[in-house]
Amino acid sequence: MRILLTNDDGINAPGLKVLEAIATDIAGPEGEVWIVAPAFEQSGVAHCISYTHPMMIAQMGDRRFAAEGSPADCVLAGLYDVMAGQRPDLVLSGVNRGNNAGENAMYSGTIGGAMEAALQGLPAIALSQYLGPINRHEDLQFETAAQHGAATVRRLLDSGHWDQDDYRLFYNVNFPPVRAADTRGIKVAPQGYRKDTNFGVEPHHSPSGRKFLWIKGGGQQNPTAPGSDVHENLNGFISVTPMRADLTAHDTLADLKERLE
Repeated sequence: MRILLTNDDGINAPGLKVLEAIATDIAGPEGEVWIVAPAFEQSGVAHCISYTHPMMIAQMGDRRFAAEGSPADCVLAGLYDVMAGQRPDLVLSGVNRGNNAGENAMYSGTIGGAMEAALQGLPAIALSQYLGPINRHEDLQFETAAQHGAATVRRLLDSGHWDQDDYRLFYNVNFPPVRAADTRGIKVAPQGYRKDTNFGVEPHHSPSGRKFLWIKGGGQQNPTAPGSDVHENLNGFISVTPMRADLTAHDTLADLKERLE
């Protein structure tokens, strides 16, 4: 199996090393693992592409490349430059440091990379590691993803739904903020919504008096509705959420037709 990896934490991120180990396990001894990742951290860029300016790309090692662009840019670079003529069998994005569950999914560059792969007609999975009081220490941050990642990807490949629709299905996986030994299994869960938290800004002034705004996130330990991704993660389960890039609110179409047509 030929696998392409990307992330949004950057080419030197520890989560990418974890993902490389997962991919090497999945690809097998006869497989190939290719990496095209951002040269610098690209967290929060979602599905952004560098449409108005070029990006530099540099080879960092065997099948390892860094691009000055977003995760979606890196997928495009991998498909149409680095791996030209050798399309991968699978694209994996991550392992992100921090969860991409709930409303975080809308901002995630990790998910943006998987989404671009799906739009290119390829099977894709985004993987993220939820952090919390138990696993916030650096030595434990990726323990659960490292120990359960390959098995989770393999189960998705074997038993997941892989369609050929125009807006192809892809998967968002979040590993829970617990020790690997305490992980309780896998739950298929819809994207949740943290009702009591949101992104905002925090103003600061530089020594010269100039005003700067930091984007500030909300509490990540706030649960979502029972059965949704954050709720399952906080209860020790790996969440698997099927996603599409189609943003149409299909549940309102019939009623809106009656009202407007």
